[in-house]
Amino acid sequence: MELSLRKERILAAVVDAYVRTAEPVGSKGIAAQLGVSSATVRNEMAELSLLGLLEQPHTSAGRVPSQRGYRLYVDHLMGPVSMSVGEKRLLDSMLVTNACDPEKLMANATQALASITRFAAVSTSPSGRSAIIRAVQFVQTSRRTAMVLLMTSAGTMKNRVFHCDFDLNPEILRVFFRILNERLVNRPVADITPAFIQSLAVSLGEMAMLMSSALMALLDVAEDTRETAVCQSGQMNLLFYPEYERSTARRVMDFLERPAQLTDLLLQGSGMVRVLIGHESRVPELAGSSMVVSRYAVGGQNAGALAVIGPTRMDYAGVIARLVYLSQSVGKMLTVLMREE
Repeated sequence: MELSLRKERILAAVVDAYVRTAEPVGSKGIAAQLGVSSATVRNEMAELSLLGLLEQPHTSAGRVPSQRGYRLYVDHLMGPVSMSVGEKRLLDSMLVTNACDPEKLMANATQALASITRFAAVSTSPSGRSAIIRAVQFVQTSRRTAMVLLMTSAGTMKNRVFHCDFDLNPEILRVFFRILNERLVNRPVADITPAFIQSLAVSLGEMAMLMSSALMALLDVAEDTRETAVCQSGQMNLLFYPEYERSTARRVMDFLERPAQLTDLLLQGSGMVRVLIGHESRVPELAGSSMVVSRYAVGGQNAGALAVIGPTRMDYAGVIARLVYLSQSVGKMLTVLMREE
C-alpha cells in the first residue's frame, strides 16, 4: 500500500500517541506535532480510516490504529530503538546468576523479559529433536545409584538417576562412560529409541546385565531431551492494561496453559524476529493481542525462542530491541556452555 509522506507521518504519530495514552487520538495534538492545520489532519485521518488503517471507536472520538495499521507501522514506519548501557547491564546481571544451568537460564531470561517489557513472557528450552549427542556422563550419587547426564549440540543437558542391584564404584562408571560414549557420541538424539536400546543391549553381551538400569535411564533421558519445555512469566502483567478486561485476560491465560500449541506458535515460520498482530496468529484467544517472537541460536543452529504477549497497543520497536538482545545473550551463553562441556 502506497501512502503519501504526510499520511505516513500522521499514521505513525497516531500509533505512537495511542501506545502512550491508550486514548483515541484527536487531530489537534497531531496537527501541533506536525505543523499542519487540524482540518488537514482530520481529512487525512478520514482517508486513513477508509483505507482500513485507523478506526473510530465512537462517532465523536478520535482515531485508534487498526490491526492493519499496526502492521504497516511495524513493517515500514517505526524507527529502531537502542538500549542503554544500563539496561544491557541490568539484563546481563539477571542472566549470569544461572548461566551454567540451561533450564534456570531460560527461566531467568523469561522473568527478565516480563520485568522489562511489563507483558507476559514465554520461552522454549533448546529443542533436542534434531540435536546430536555430544557426551554421556555419569555421577555416582550413593552406593548403588548414579546419575546419567546426556549433553547435546543444542545446549541441552538432561539427567536421570538410576539404581543398580550391586555396589557401584568409579571404575564401573568409567566402563559405562567409555562404552556409551563410543557408541553414542555424534549420533542424533532421535536415534535413541526402545529398538535402538534393545539392539545396543544385544551387542553388549554379558555387559548388558550390568548396564540394564543405565540403559533404561539413558532411554528416559533421551525422551526428555526431545521434549521442548515452555517457561512462562508475567501473566499477571496483562491485568494492568485496559484492553484486558477479565474475560479477555482469562482467554489469553487459557491459551498459555496449552504448551504444545504455544510451542508450535513460537517455533513456526522463518526469520529470527516475527511480529504477529491480532488475527495473524490464527489463535482465537490472541485475536486482540500481539506476540513478538525472537529465535535464539546455539552453535549456529536455531534452538528455541523467546516471546512477549501483550495488547496490540505496544511499543513494538522497544520490545523488539529488548527481545533481540535477550535472545542473542541466551544463545551466546548456551553456546559457551555447550563448548565447555
